[in-house]
Amino acid sequence: MFQSFKVTSRPEQAAPRISALRAALHECGLDGYLVPRADAHQGEYVAPCDERLAWLTGFTGSAGFAVVLHERAAIFTDGRYRVQVRAQCDPEIFDYVDWPETSLSDWLAGAGVGKIGFDPWLHTVREIETVRGRLGKTGQELVPTPDLIDRIWPDRPPRPAAPVTAQPVDLTGMTSEEKFERIGAAVAETGAEAVVLTLPDSISWLLNIRGMDIAHNPVVQAFAVLSTTGRLVLFDAAEKYAHLGPDPRITIRPRSEFGACLSEMTGKVLLDPGSAPMAVKTLLKGAEIVEGEDPCILPKAVKTEAEIAGTREAHLRDGAAVVEFLAWLSEQMPEELTEIEIVRKLEECRTATNALREISFDTICGAGPNGAIVHYRVTEETNRALREGELLLIDSGGQYVDGTTDITRTVALADAGAEERAAFTAVLQGMIAISTARFPRGVAGAHLDALARAPLWRMGRDYDHGTGHGVGAYLSVHEGPQRISRLSTLPLREGMILSNEPGYYREGAFGIRIENLIAVQAAPELAGADEDRDMLAFETLTYVPIDRTLILADELAPWERDWLNDYHAEVWTRISPRLSDGARDWLRQAVAPI
Repeated sequence: MFQSFKVTSRPEQAAPRISALRAALHECGLDGYLVPRADAHQGEYVAPCDERLAWLTGFTGSAGFAVVLHERAAIFTDGRYRVQVRAQCDPEIFDYVDWPETSLSDWLAGAGVGKIGFDPWLHTVREIETVRGRLGKTGQELVPTPDLIDRIWPDRPPRPAAPVTAQPVDLTGMTSEEKFERIGAAVAETGAEAVVLTLPDSISWLLNIRGMDIAHNPVVQAFAVLSTTGRLVLFDAAEKYAHLGPDPRITIRPRSEFGACLSEMTGKVLLDPGSAPMAVKTLLKGAEIVEGEDPCILPKAVKTEAEIAGTREAHLRDGAAVVEFLAWLSEQMPEELTEIEIVRKLEECRTATNALREISFDTICGAGPNGAIVHYRVTEETNRALREGELLLIDSGGQYVDGTTDITRTVALADAGAEERAAFTAVLQGMIAISTARFPRGVAGAHLDALARAPLWRMGRDYDHGTGHGVGAYLSVHEGPQRISRLSTLPLREGMILSNEPGYYREGAFGIRIENLIAVQAAPELAGADEDRDMLAFETLTYVPIDRTLILADELAPWERDWLNDYHAEVWTRISPRLSDGARDWLRQAVAPI
């Protein structure tokens, strides 16, 4: 299997490791130390050798950080992880801090400590400069310090060195030569002569390559410097690329030489302060830094026609696999199954396509109260038996060479209660509102986010995560900069792929989330309308039925009912020809009109 159910950290492991870190603080003359989730590439997902936060604290979530002082320690997590962090981190050692409601700078100012160490390779330029600016009047100081976790981590795993593969141009829709020219021109427009690239998905996209350095994300972990002359220096292990043959545009140097190269650079160099490590800016001492966004980020987010076509096909293949799974689940007795058995069966159905390269993240499979843990990962210790009458939340996805999928369905294990059905219906209404949205060009994700929440708000409820994240084309399942979120000010553009996933979570009882992937497209013209704005809309990419038994049909507006029935008709048309006879019979009932 691609997914493991082993317990990778325990709360009791933190105490001796925190003691070792505090001893290192004494040796360095520091009052505290920052321990982020991020690695030097600032990705959401990290290699085992970079799981410093999990190793030190026991917290395995994909976002958060810790601050360790001599007499106290705190771990900062957002709304997705506030249940999980309390289960994984020892309350005798850590204060639980709600972030971003409480910022790092505010917490440090209240702690009243002097020198706080940080590894400049693990924090971005913007992050450090923001905290320093806010601490300026307190007399506190952030001190660049070689990684202290590496010093006390005796059996740290080696850096990944898996070979890379070339992504075919018929799936990318653009050659790497064309991308070099486009990105080089964008760099020149800023006045810079070169750009430093540190994001793995940017480098993978630019070179039309894919890797296996990070579990579930087909990216290559490397650093690069691209000049406006079209030459690129790649800092990584050369043996990973040997089978691809030489490329006269590219020079490969060891990763260990990246710092020396930065120190030797002169002229104007483009650097993204939001993604580049602070160490990169410090090492570029001989160059004139031009601050700007990584020039690959937006072109990568706006998919080519070939990428959209590949993603459509990946979703039909994946949708058929999920329907085969749901048909199987409908025939089982819930009490005879566990969460792990559910995850194994779903991966088996995807593997049966003979096209699955990887899962796109560890499947979130939460039965009953485990469904309320937004990013729950089942282990051998937390594995829960299913029970009749509960809800089962399954958030999963696949990595195929032609696209990345991400889908969530919440299903009833026999009859669900009135409370669960009312919440499910509100979540569905929010998902439909996004699916049917028409909006003028220039509208950002923040403007749309409230559409998904409004039905829950009317009930006095909400959810503590964004409504939608960007998704790559056989790249990272979480891709920026596009989002549907209160925080997203970036205007949406045709070709961007996003998730549409409102939810509701009742701690200790149940969780609900419904998720489809959608692509931004030009809005079809409305018959008889005299529109004077350039309008955009969403194309639905995911075709899997939504559990009709959980819907309060009388609560749906006529147009909401029409959307659901039309969607289910499309599920039948697109997916039924790809199914086994048994799954097709199940699907016929699952998509019946309401």
